[in-house]
Amino acid sequence: MLLVNNLKFERSEKVIFENIHIAASSGKIVFVKGNNGTGKTTLLKTLVNILEPSEGDIFWMGKKIINNIFNFYSETTLIMDKPTSSLEMTVIENINFWKQITLSQIKYEEIFNLLEMLGIDQYIKKQTMYLSLGEIKKLELTRLILEQKKLWILDEPYIGLDKNSIDIINETFIDHVSNNGIIIFSSNYEPDFTNLDIISLNSI
Repeated sequence: MLLVNNLKFERSEKVIFENIHIAASSGKIVFVKGNNGTGKTTLLKTLVNILEPSEGDIFWMGKKIINNIFNFYSETTLIMDKPTSSLEMTVIENINFWKQITLSQIKYEEIFNLLEMLGIDQYIKKQTMYLSLGEIKKLELTRLILEQKKLWILDEPYIGLDKNSIDIINETFIDHVSNNGIIIFSSNYEPDFTNLDIISLNSI
């Protein structure tokens, strides 16, 4: 479980968000919503210890993540709005890199099937710099399956995706929480999920 208690973040004496409480247990999807500039990305970065909160505590499996950071990262896939893929590397080279650093046991047949479903299998030997923004987003999202982690944290996962890809990602989300996974994501698009907890950020 990821437990967030009374989280607050200030920047240059301006309160970005405050009084944030999250209890994300197995099988839970948490949706962070709000207009641009309300702190959605900042909140996600705070949850994974990229940014330090001004107040509040964050716990993973009963321990503060600051004291349990390596275990926390070993069970978390983070996909932010900016890609982690190398533009100079091909699609398959990026996948091989992620596979190696996460010690993923996923079979290449599963990877190719996923790329085919997302419609980017024909680009497997193409450098990522020649892909569109939507195609790069699809490549980034393959990490959800590739890394096989319990907690998924995603910033704007739907940007640049067509309807077919959105449907595939939604099905992937449902499958993950059905297998006791946890998802926290921010988006301007609100999918029609049951069992959805909503964190609404408004300008302060």
